[in-house]
Amino acid sequence: MEQKREQWGSKIGFILAVVGSAVGLGNIWRYPYLLYSNGGGAFLIPYFVALFTAGIPLVLLEYGFGHKFRGSSPLSFARANKKFEWLGWWPSFSSFIILTYYTMILSWAMNFLTFSFGQSWGVDTDSFFFNDFLRISSGPFDIAGMRWPIFIGITLIWAINWFISYKGVSGGIEKLNKVLLPTLIGIMVIIVVRGVTLPGATLGLNKLFTPDWSKVTELGVWIDAYGQVFFSLSLAMGILITYSSYLPKKSDLNNSAFMTAFANSGFEFLCAIGVFGILGFMATTQGVPIEDVASQSIGLAFVAFPKVFSLMGPLGTVFGVLFFASLVFAGLTSSISLMEAFASAVVDKTGSSRKKIVTITAIVGYLVSVLYATGAGLYFLDIIDNFINSFSIVVVGLLEAIIIGWVVGADKIRKHTNSVSIYRIGKWWEIMVKFVTPAILIYMVGSNIINELSNPYGGGDYPSSALMLLGWGVVGAIIVLAVISSTTKWKKGVLEDIDSEEV
Repeated sequence: MEQKREQWGSKIGFILAVVGSAVGLGNIWRYPYLLYSNGGGAFLIPYFVALFTAGIPLVLLEYGFGHKFRGSSPLSFARANKKFEWLGWWPSFSSFIILTYYTMILSWAMNFLTFSFGQSWGVDTDSFFFNDFLRISSGPFDIAGMRWPIFIGITLIWAINWFISYKGVSGGIEKLNKVLLPTLIGIMVIIVVRGVTLPGATLGLNKLFTPDWSKVTELGVWIDAYGQVFFSLSLAMGILITYSSYLPKKSDLNNSAFMTAFANSGFEFLCAIGVFGILGFMATTQGVPIEDVASQSIGLAFVAFPKVFSLMGPLGTVFGVLFFASLVFAGLTSSISLMEAFASAVVDKTGSSRKKIVTITAIVGYLVSVLYATGAGLYFLDIIDNFINSFSIVVVGLLEAIIIGWVVGADKIRKHTNSVSIYRIGKWWEIMVKFVTPAILIYMVGSNIINELSNPYGGGDYPSSALMLLGWGVVGAIIVLAVISSTTKWKKGVLEDIDSEEV
């Protein structure tokens, strides 16, 4: 028989863990720019529509599925219908690949945390980041040697991931999130309060929240809203299925799903206020329009913000330390969840000890991550991340909605979540899962494929061979590994050993 499955020590521990997984780097540097560039306050309309028609329904779907079948993503799918076990492995391998480059970004944040004390980035923060720190090579096939500060950071991040995962669910992951998530929120509140009181902050906030109602009619804005909700909630990565499987039998799944979604959204709004208050100060200080300083992704975190902190004088040192500490904390809570999604799947399949699997996963993942510490690391990150997010994860979400909704039965999942929850969800949820969410995701997948074929990623900056190898090749390899893994045998008795009601 299977050994008794680990459990969260408390409901709050579970909530903090799933919110910690959802609250990642994208909340801090991607959402504020999306809100600004997609109509400001008007963007809230498609955002909340996306939250209620795709975000919350899929969170409920994954919570209910993982809790009902009591396993990691592959084990839950295998118990539900052995023919679809491969779909459980697909997000597990995706999470592992994401983790290998996520540790590189965390290494950057950790290095910049140390730079903050002396503002080592100097005046030209753009040149410092790309030329002095990354020492970026000429292209994805030009490795150009090791970047030792990044290598050291990656080593440290993997050591932390290993240690926390080694300690287990309640003893490691839950304790980490109980410390880091409240600390992260506290830091962000400090940044926001100071950010909105800086000279010129109102310029940034007005730009951020002034509604541009014409944007609501643009299809691209709606796609951005669904994409943000989908990715920021850690959907289709195996994380929520795995985390919910560690809950006790009687757990209020419905309430937890809404709490997770709204907590994540609240943190995103908090970040947006702080980020644009500070960008307003930067624009005012330099005498330039807000459009010239507003950016997304790594440019905001590692180029624009260091410049802002330099403009703040001595106070900039304090806020530089707080900001990059928040990036490290947000990234750690997410990276731990990515590791758990993969390691738990292997533990379930092989029956090996958690400590053994976690250790092997950390060693293999670390060896892969070392490639990102080279001069070509940024290129690897850019291409692989785009293809996994645009194709792999979205397709998994689509297949989950179709297979769980139609084959396994959305009515069975709804019946299960209602049986253990205080508040019941109605038929509207089944309609969302079976019709609305799949239709939206089919459109997203189709649009992504058409865009990639007509205008290959990078706009010609990357050779087609790099896109084939690092883009389509990585996604293809994940699918192949998922299929192969589903053909291997489970430890005897595992598929039948469900410590819950009859499924």
